[in-house]
Amino acid sequence: MNATMILEKEKHYPVLLKELISIISPQHGGTFIDCTFGQGGYTKKILEYPETKIIAIDRDIDCLDNAKDIKKKFDDRFFFKNIKFSNIENLKLKQENIKGIIFDLGYSYLQIKDKKKGLSFEYKGDLNMKMGLNNFSAKDAVNKLDEKELGKIFKFFGDEKESKKIAYKIVRERKLKDITTESLVNIINSCKKKNYKINNATKVFQALRIFVNKEISELIYGLIEGVKVLKKDGIISVVSFHSLEDKIVKYFFKNLSQNKSISRYMPKTENKINLLKLINKKPIIPSNEEINENPPSRSAKLRCAKKVTSFYEFETDILEQFKHLLEIENFSEKL
Repeated sequence: MNATMILEKEKHYPVLLKELISIISPQHGGTFIDCTFGQGGYTKKILEYPETKIIAIDRDIDCLDNAKDIKKKFDDRFFFKNIKFSNIENLKLKQENIKGIIFDLGYSYLQIKDKKKGLSFEYKGDLNMKMGLNNFSAKDAVNKLDEKELGKIFKFFGDEKESKKIAYKIVRERKLKDITTESLVNIINSCKKKNYKINNATKVFQALRIFVNKEISELIYGLIEGVKVLKKDGIISVVSFHSLEDKIVKYFFKNLSQNKSISRYMPKTENKINLLKLINKKPIIPSNEEINENPPSRSAKLRCAKKVTSFYEFETDILEQFKHLLEIENFSEKL
């Protein structure tokens, strides 16, 4: 697991909180969607403003206790659903006045340290990595996918230079017994030189987590559905922690902020218009003060965009742009 996503100590740090709040302006009231509720850091801050309402969602059912605690305090202003954010459309929010949508793509300290989730390379036992509402585990992936498929997962989702060598060794060794967390770490270490900056297993574990939780398609569909339900002048905000996520968010925002036909329902003679306006052309990064207090925040990037037209349906080529990654995700159909 990428060390930059691990929130140290048991205290929860919502990353770039001050910067996010200054952009979405909850002091003016409105309904906000917290797409990655987790321990409720952003939600709690927004609810401090009396005219706000939060619709919180998370695929991790372990968040339910946090949600119940907040519900007791803010019964009429807080609502929680245990769904994936790619399924925002199921909430039927078309008539809601959504002022802001927040995605925090990081993982909390508690999630990393939860042994049953199997996200960390520090623990022994079965590979899991399921964050909730999954159809297969990392154990299924490393023990059933073929060598070529595993190599592509490690290369494209983890940017692992030794992807082919690691995949070859996995397939060879699993003929004797199933691959576990411990044996996978040993395989990786046998294929790589000692790295003093990050653990050798970091990139492979990141790749497996992305694959198991279908984080590429989740993010893409989450962005699409989020912008759909956002009202005119509403703001979509994304905090990402690795380059692959940021690349997708950057492309989506830039693509929809360029003059173009954004809807097939738009009259052909009408001037081309933007759907989004970039609030920050370059990503906002944590201050030195925040990094000192919470070192894992150093890799965080915040991108925000305002919806400047009221279209619900719109066209985007983002699925085509990242087709090669979605095809790798589809290896899971064999599991």
